[in-house]
Amino acid sequence: MKPAKTRHIRQVPHSWSQIPWGEFYREALIKHLQPCLARMYGFHLLKLGQLSAEIDTESCAISHQVNVGLNGDNLQVIAEPGSLPFESKSVDACLLAHCLAWSSDPHRILREVDRVLIDDGWIIISGFNPFSVLGVGKLIPGLHRKVPWNSRMFTQMRLMDWLNLLNYEVIQRTRFQVLPWNRQGGKMISTHFPALGCLSIIVARKRTFPLIMNPAKKAAAKRRLSPAVGATSQYRTRQRHQDSD
Repeated sequence: MKPAKTRHIRQVPHSWSQIPWGEFYREALIKHLQPCLARMYGFHLLKLGQLSAEIDTESCAISHQVNVGLNGDNLQVIAEPGSLPFESKSVDACLLAHCLAWSSDPHRILREVDRVLIDDGWIIISGFNPFSVLGVGKLIPGLHRKVPWNSRMFTQMRLMDWLNLLNYEVIQRTRFQVLPWNRQGGKMISTHFPALGCLSIIVARKRTFPLIMNPAKKAAAKRRLSPAVGATSQYRTRQRHQDSD
């Protein structure tokens, strides 16, 4: 398996304006996040990274929203996303808008977010889709060192595997903005080929119970049911003998 940790990433954007077509990406993210943000509730919402801080989350019912990052003008807390200065299980929701895309250790950030989230808390992760028009640019020599092609483009399946290991239930996942240079992303293409969208969103909730039944418990449950099934078969056999007599 390809390791997620890597060396320090150079040329990290601190604003959507520093990313080619970044304002289009930000508008598209805000539009697609509004429905899921409207369903969230609680007391504290963390927005990790400067890119998350620039996402409009007024549609969310959570009133206390804190921007956390290392660089930026509108940050309330200066800290690394991988070392959050908050108590365990003290946050209701966390927004990671392309936070993992320019992270050298995404596993550490996810573990730290998991630590501060309450049970049944929400996590929202957005990033770039490697199987898109934008993702093809990583194959072009020289271009892969520039923003946004120097970002970590994780597939949704890989992110879902990480969340599953932390016992999260994926509530929603989607892709959109097929044409990066178009404000609407190409409405016709996005309708018929959403899988080719440059942007990806995953919404998940932290669960405290196992999402998959333990194999040992599953086998024990089958053994407990076997006597009842056998009794039913014996009863039907006796009935057939009585009817034949």
